[in-house]
Amino acid sequence: MLRLIAVTLVGLMLTVAPTFAATKATVNGVPISDIQISQRVKLMKLEGGGTNQKALVQLIEDQLKLQEAKRLGVTISDAQVDDAFQTVARNVKLSTDKLRAVLSQNGVNIDTMKERLRAALAWQAVSTLAIKARVQISDVELDKEAEAALTPDNNFDYILKEVLFVSTGKASPASRTADANRYRSAYKGCDSAVDVSLGFTDAAVRDMGRRHATQLPDAIAGELAKLNVGGITKPRVVETGVSMLAICAKEAAKDLTFVKSKLRNEQGSKAMETEAATYLEELKKKAQIVYN
Repeated sequence: MLRLIAVTLVGLMLTVAPTFAATKATVNGVPISDIQISQRVKLMKLEGGGTNQKALVQLIEDQLKLQEAKRLGVTISDAQVDDAFQTVARNVKLSTDKLRAVLSQNGVNIDTMKERLRAALAWQAVSTLAIKARVQISDVELDKEAEAALTPDNNFDYILKEVLFVSTGKASPASRTADANRYRSAYKGCDSAVDVSLGFTDAAVRDMGRRHATQLPDAIAGELAKLNVGGITKPRVVETGVSMLAICAKEAAKDLTFVKSKLRNEQGSKAMETEAATYLEELKKKAQIVYN
């Protein structure tokens, strides 16, 4: 009897014994397992693909980011991670439940993605606290680049009205464009904008106020530069329908504000990316990373 019980227990143990994770690397004493690597590879496949080696590198970097955030006194809450997960779902036009289902169907544990998001949030905090201060952008250089970016088309200040032919379920963009062209033929200047619109279905006129050319898309700025006061642009299909811009006032005005702001954002983003990569490499050099 005892022998039978012993055999039975051994059989149960063989049946239900879990698969133990093997440590593939440690980052300052924190282990990274083969199961984590396998899970990260599956997640990376959804993002475009990845190998075991790339997954291991990513996991090591994520651990360094989390550790550095902790050193700086940053804690990422579960609520923040959940909010980030919802943002990802919205960005890919899925509900959170559907996103969970997609992960599950591809063999990805939801915690794998949440840990990825936790590391990303931690790195954002590190960037704000430690990396941003290392980024310097010269106002003198920005002025020079902004001056060089000005063209004859974007040296004007406008007061504009938008005439919008709203798309409805029955009206195609082509039919709305035809309506807009008929409007242009009847249009006699900003003072007549609203009155002319009354002769059309689902046509709206709104004041856009003052706009400098540098605040507008290049194609529109180029078209407006060729028009006089009282002119109106050709119809353009937009998300909500068909749009035209009417010029109520126009004067030459060099304004570097918007150009400088755009350049500052572009240069700042590039500089932050470079500095963040440098900072991460510094963390790697200082860390004790052991491969098994």
